[in-house]
Amino acid sequence: MLTILGFAMIATFLVLIMLKKMSPIAALVLIPALFCVFVGKGAKLGDYVIDGVTSLAPTAAMLMFAIVYFGVMIDVGLFDPIVRGILKFCKADPLRIVVGTALLAAIVSLDGDGSTTFMITVSAMYPLYKRLKMSLVVMTGVAAMANGVMNTLPWGGPTARAATALKLDASDIFVPMIPALAVGLLFVIALSYVLGRRERARLGVLTLDEVLVEKKTLVEEKVEQTESVLVGAGGSGADKSATPAGGSGGAVALGDDDEEEDDFKGLDPHRATLRPKLYWFNALLTVSLLTAMIMEWLPIPVLFLLGAALALTVNFPHIPSQRERLAAHADNVLNVSGMVFAAAVFTGVLQGTGMVDHMAKWMVDVIPEGMGPHMALVTGVLSLPLTYFMSNDGFYFGVLPVLSEAGAAHGVSPLEMARASLVGQPLHMSSPLVPAVYVLVGMAKVEFGDHTRFVVKWAALTCLVILGAGMLFGII
Repeated sequence: MLTILGFAMIATFLVLIMLKKMSPIAALVLIPALFCVFVGKGAKLGDYVIDGVTSLAPTAAMLMFAIVYFGVMIDVGLFDPIVRGILKFCKADPLRIVVGTALLAAIVSLDGDGSTTFMITVSAMYPLYKRLKMSLVVMTGVAAMANGVMNTLPWGGPTARAATALKLDASDIFVPMIPALAVGLLFVIALSYVLGRRERARLGVLTLDEVLVEKKTLVEEKVEQTESVLVGAGGSGADKSATPAGGSGGAVALGDDDEEEDDFKGLDPHRATLRPKLYWFNALLTVSLLTAMIMEWLPIPVLFLLGAALALTVNFPHIPSQRERLAAHADNVLNVSGMVFAAAVFTGVLQGTGMVDHMAKWMVDVIPEGMGPHMALVTGVLSLPLTYFMSNDGFYFGVLPVLSEAGAAHGVSPLEMARASLVGQPLHMSSPLVPAVYVLVGMAKVEFGDHTRFVVKWAALTCLVILGAGMLFGII
């Protein structure tokens, strides 16, 4: 019964958010609360929620201070050279823009943090997509898949969890997987090329100059039309200059155009928050922070808390300026932290009621006996739905050891099982249980349901490509 209710709860949640009948935060809270009552454990809902919040509190803290830290780094211009290089490559060609999105997301993903990747990628690419009227779900989908492939880095999380769960060395798991993961990343870039061709066919191709000249021409035509209307109505120059801000006067039209041109540039090269004299300090601070993360000198939430405080103090020594920067990123912080704590209700009920354990046991039990020698392949396939419907902790510490024992009985090594378990990460990064995905869709102003409908099929295909490559190379 718990197995059925667990799958029913997940299905209900996904259907409601994809049909936009409920917001993700409301669904993450109300659906599990309702199913907790169905299970007959409504009296323990408070305990489950507190347990879930306790387990996810470090993640929420990490995301909050990571958003502040990297938001400040974006403000002061640390990533401007990378962004300029990508934008120079992209020009105003939709195909290049989509490919550039994949490349930028893959490069920034080297730090091992999904929220960082999405903040930088969206900040750089959103103005281009918006200005050219490109599909924003293409941007979120490509970024999520590229980050999902790179999430398998030893410091990204899944590899370390697999190594810990099966008592293996992380490098023994990851290094042999590099060829298969490289194929997966190439597939994401090839897919972005195909999606970019679709956008190009829909929108056409313009150079930056042509886009701006076209816009200016339209604005000039609007000004002439406005002047004609005013003259025909007996208006004078003074009347035109006095046109209210909410009206259709030429000055307003030109102001809108200037604003759109600034947006089109991406990160404004003349913004007041730039700190060129502190560029190398910020670069060194960021490299030191990432090194400390990789070497695990301190817990990641503590590192980002210290980094954010230091970055704010050095770059904006005056308290009003610090408050201004914090206020500038408050929306993202609130949205993401709120989503994380809402997800804590979902995961708390899943784990507290035992639904996750029953679902995992059922999945293992339904595997035919004849598939025993092919448990690595089975694990790779199961990693798609299981890492999507449950947290990485639940899969790697709860399900993988059970699958590994079943494989060992048929001569399948734990290393093969661990490598196969990484296959589902491109799909996992778009799971409603991954806090970073809410950074992505929130900053891109995309509905989570729209993102899910678009990305699931492509992300699943990317996973299968990695699995196929792993088997072809004899890695899995």
